[in-house]
Amino acid sequence: MQASNQSPLSQDRVRDTSPEQSTASPLIRANGVGYTVEVAGKPLTILRGVDFSLKPAEVVAIVGPSGSGKTSLLMLLAGLERASAGRIEIGETDITGLNEDAMAVFRRQTLGIVFQSFHLIPSLSALDNVGLALEIARPDLSLAEVRKEAAEALDAVGLGKRLDHHPSALSGGEQQRVGLARALVTKPRLLLADEPTGNLDQKTGAIVVELMFNLARQNGTAIVMITHDPHLAERTDRTFTMEQGQLTETTGQKH
Repeated sequence: MQASNQSPLSQDRVRDTSPEQSTASPLIRANGVGYTVEVAGKPLTILRGVDFSLKPAEVVAIVGPSGSGKTSLLMLLAGLERASAGRIEIGETDITGLNEDAMAVFRRQTLGIVFQSFHLIPSLSALDNVGLALEIARPDLSLAEVRKEAAEALDAVGLGKRLDHHPSALSGGEQQRVGLARALVTKPRLLLADEPTGNLDQKTGAIVVELMFNLARQNGTAIVMITHDPHLAERTDRTFTMEQGQLTETTGQKH
């Protein structure tokens, strides 16, 4: 895979909003979402009254200072934490009403997640890291089908010749590309990305982001992405800013 001489982050927005997207029912509806945890025996409110919606195939960025609640919102959207108040619907499912087992099934069938710290399984090859995610999401597939689709996903991110390499033998950028292949191999409706370039240098991060946008566009996958990079945020369809647990749309404003 060869990178363009122009930094991908300097290119246009990832996609233009189509008429179909503009009239489609929201993929995410979050209304009055609050999140409070207990710290040293006292309640600490992290999110308060968050309203948020996302259309199918739409790409949005959430920016804001550290500790403002961005990652907490992403965790709630992923069902990895429970909202203390309000309601979150993804598609036709109210995830705030799902028990832990039902949420796990829904997550692996609907969501892809890209973490800042990769979270690959060290003892597994790149192929098996991606294949495991597909095997869990699609237990109907044969082992041969799983390995074929996992190999195709890795080839799509430029790692077709690194299938048998373990994470320790891969660079940071290569590990993040494995993470991206793992997140998108199931062709999820929604991709949640938490600082996907945070541990990468600028050039490598630009390549990973361009891959993420292109693959999501091909699959019709919506993206909610947390980033501190204002240039990256400007490329998305809409931008939101989180401050002190409250979310505001700031599309077109400088950050």
